[in-house]
Amino acid sequence: MLQALIKKGKVEPAEVPAPVVTPGCVLIKVVHSCISAGTELSGVQASGRSLVRQALEQPQKVVKALNMIRAEGVQRALARIKSKLDAGSPTGYSASGVVLAVGQGIDDLRPGDHVAAAGAGYANHAEYIDVPRNLVMRLPDGLDFAPAATVTLGGIAMQGVRRAALALGEHVVVYGAGILGLLALRMAVLSGARAVAVDIDDRRLDLARQLGAELALNPSREDVLAALSRHTGGRLADAVIFCAATGDSKVLSTAFGLLRRKGRLVMVGVWGSELDRNDIYAKEIDFLISTSYGPGRYDPAYEEGGCDYPYDYVRWTENRNMGEYLRLLASGSLDVAPLIQQTYPIGRVDEAYAALGAPEKPLMLLLDYGREVPNLEDAAQADFPRSVPVAPLRSKDGRIRSAVVGAGNYALGVHLPNLQALSELFSVHAICSRTGSRAKAAAEQYRASYATTDYQEVLADGDVDLVVLCTRHNLHGKQVLQALQAGKHVLVEKPLCLTSEELDAIAAFYAGPGAKPLLAVGFNRRFSPHAQAVAKAVSGRTSPLFLRYRMLAGYLPHDHWTHGPEGGGRIVGEACHVVDLLRSLVRSPARSVSAASLHPAEGQYSASDNKIITLEYEDGSVACIEYCALGAPGLPKELLEVHFDGKTLVMDNFQSLAGHGVKVPALPLPQPDKGQLAMLRELGLALAGQRAGWPIALEELLETTAITFAAR
Repeated sequence: MLQALIKKGKVEPAEVPAPVVTPGCVLIKVVHSCISAGTELSGVQASGRSLVRQALEQPQKVVKALNMIRAEGVQRALARIKSKLDAGSPTGYSASGVVLAVGQGIDDLRPGDHVAAAGAGYANHAEYIDVPRNLVMRLPDGLDFAPAATVTLGGIAMQGVRRAALALGEHVVVYGAGILGLLALRMAVLSGARAVAVDIDDRRLDLARQLGAELALNPSREDVLAALSRHTGGRLADAVIFCAATGDSKVLSTAFGLLRRKGRLVMVGVWGSELDRNDIYAKEIDFLISTSYGPGRYDPAYEEGGCDYPYDYVRWTENRNMGEYLRLLASGSLDVAPLIQQTYPIGRVDEAYAALGAPEKPLMLLLDYGREVPNLEDAAQADFPRSVPVAPLRSKDGRIRSAVVGAGNYALGVHLPNLQALSELFSVHAICSRTGSRAKAAAEQYRASYATTDYQEVLADGDVDLVVLCTRHNLHGKQVLQALQAGKHVLVEKPLCLTSEELDAIAAFYAGPGAKPLLAVGFNRRFSPHAQAVAKAVSGRTSPLFLRYRMLAGYLPHDHWTHGPEGGGRIVGEACHVVDLLRSLVRSPARSVSAASLHPAEGQYSASDNKIITLEYEDGSVACIEYCALGAPGLPKELLEVHFDGKTLVMDNFQSLAGHGVKVPALPLPQPDKGQLAMLRELGLALAGQRAGWPIALEELLETTAITFAAR
């Protein structure tokens, strides 16, 4: 499918894999999408600036990059950054089209329904989009796709008007008559307010008059305050809806000056970095922020999880705001036709964005994708490309042909560079990702044969030997079993799965007759040089081991995805590394597990990721795991102490090793080496028949996962 991507200051149409429908989402064949001159053009311009200038403008990203380099080293950090830049950025956040398929859990929409969709990262400028249910609105009967494609902009404007809480007859100034300002002005008029428009563009002021403005003022040639005072009998405005986008804080000061005592200003647009207390204090002005489309915006539980807010308590969510906007369009109360200057086919999206840079840039443009819809009787398997070829197919040269599923940060920063580094053992055959543009960019960077969004295509590909799963934790169990049943060897990033039922199903698969594919889990720490040296040092012990492991995991807010159903919790998702490492050192099964949790009086910290886990092993060894989220962030993350036979080993964060009473190599390293590359090498050698057995025995994989379930 064609999708608009931003690369180095330009927007171009690119052929990328089409998405598949996912649980809780709606697969839509786009008919129109809307380009707004403000938000999207600023993103294009930013991508064209030099890295130095971008760093100066966004210092927080520099800090993030430096932290990444410290944690992972220069090579891996640069690989991540390069991959992201090469991928380009999807753009667009407002579209309309026809439902092709609905994901699991959706029963109020069906194929063939006409809908509008919103959300950056979802309602992209692309032929096909997969959008969470709460960001999809059904079109009223008779409403055409073209005006409906402006739904997101309408939702933003409507939320600003709602925040202004206008009453009949109140005077409201809409400061900035761009697309958001004009939509907000018309809604204010419909609500019974008396609207005044302020802008430096006379064309926009003419449109404001057509939409019902009683007064339209250009501050570049007239005294706005004096004109407003005359218009209101000296009372000034009850409310200002600020829809301008400016870096000059003086403009905001001017807008505050238009308000009466105890008036209110609603911020929809953008202003400079300063807010002058004198502008609002003396007149006791209320300064209100309008957050995008309304309640639910930026709440993952609402937007991605599908959890709606109760109607009686949150009357106007973002979905209900946008639904009301569509109703206004359908009723004829609001007409956006005068605001849409031109429509371009998606293949000419570069021309559309070039038009936005013209001296008299249009307010709003539409992209057209055609109205032809695939066969709706079989829409979930509709005949449109979910994969695109990238490089010539590789010959069968004895290397392990790998398909990487999930092109997120870890895959791009760790697994793919490591597969490339071990090119004598592996070839990257396919990249699969929910986001087609990301899959294609990674496939091009690592010379894969193709990119796809369809996991089933990977499983059906007879040229795939190994499936490398780097998806969200809640998908692991099902995807592992599907790949094994398809006869593929599997490397799954930790955890193996999230539920006992999934673990039992994997165990049952291996209990069946016949040869089975190899299963590996990303428990990489046992393969690090420091862990290998510890294992060698304790191999001749006469006493059981006394082990203590401290992991300062760092604080994550309660709404972080790892705490929720997608993550399964941090004990299962990360402490599993420690359980596996200790198992490799003891070389004996665990016979009991117990856990004690922190019980903080205040709510910032959680009991779920502040635990002490005690393990007892069949050989008499004992281990204590301290998993802590409230420690000092400046300390090294991981520390291992091993006591035995009157000797002690101390491993500090996979960067150094010290022996007390026993000689061991110090192994000093500038960055931690947690064994990812060595683990992959062992897997490759095992699959190539150059190593006997599995890198980690099946019973140990199952045991480690079961222990984390118990500790959780």
